[in-house]
Amino acid sequence: MKISRVLLSFICLLSIVSCHKKKLEEVVEVPLPSKEEKMTIGDPEDVKAVGVFELVKLPYKYDALAPEIDPMTLEMHYSKHYLTYTNNLNKAIAGTEQEQASIEDILKKLDLNNAELRNNAGGYYNHSLYWEIMAPKSGGKPTDTLATTIDRDFGSFEAFKKAFSDAAEQQFGSGWAWLVVDRSGKLQVTSTPNQDNPLMPKQLIQGTPILALDVWEHAYYLNYQYKRKKYIEAFFNLINWKKVAEKYEEAIKKE
Repeated sequence: MKISRVLLSFICLLSIVSCHKKKLEEVVEVPLPSKEEKMTIGDPEDVKAVGVFELVKLPYKYDALAPEIDPMTLEMHYSKHYLTYTNNLNKAIAGTEQEQASIEDILKKLDLNNAELRNNAGGYYNHSLYWEIMAPKSGGKPTDTLATTIDRDFGSFEAFKKAFSDAAEQQFGSGWAWLVVDRSGKLQVTSTPNQDNPLMPKQLIQGTPILALDVWEHAYYLNYQYKRKKYIEAFFNLINWKKVAEKYEEAIKKE
């Protein structure tokens, strides 16, 4: 009798284990959705702001900067973050004289205590420049006048690259790294927190930005996670030096 009970218990145990194993196998065998099923990439042309300031047209598709910047990050960055800053800027200046002003004039005359305008005007300007100075299959080094000026003010392109990379990497928390034409016409590297930029009053280095790198986590975290340095290195593969040179020529005329 005891042997029968033990045998019966053993059979029941095997049945339970077998059933549990079968359930596990069924779970494992459920196919996972592909990347295409998880993520649908839109068209930047479909994103529109409401108000006086319009979004700067993205001069490439969301997948054009891969692998340095993945499509999902670029779409979220442009169609969510940038759009929000733009719409909030338009709301902040609605019905004021600032609706007739350029974004540069708004920033130069900014009351730094006006946090709403400071964050959103900065977010609009900073991102607009960031989109413009990147392009697919770019990188390399600048040429002509800009290259000569970088050598003059930094000693070499490699010295500039290190200074810019250090500024971006060492910016604590969210912020931006910049290449700026200062009021004397000299090129300088600097960084700013949050959505501040060198056009605003009371900045450590003031001047006209010609190159911008966004080091907020939303700009790189999906692809690089906490490895900001790798994102900075990848950014140099995307810099459109022709556009940066155009920005430099424009800045020289203004300063």
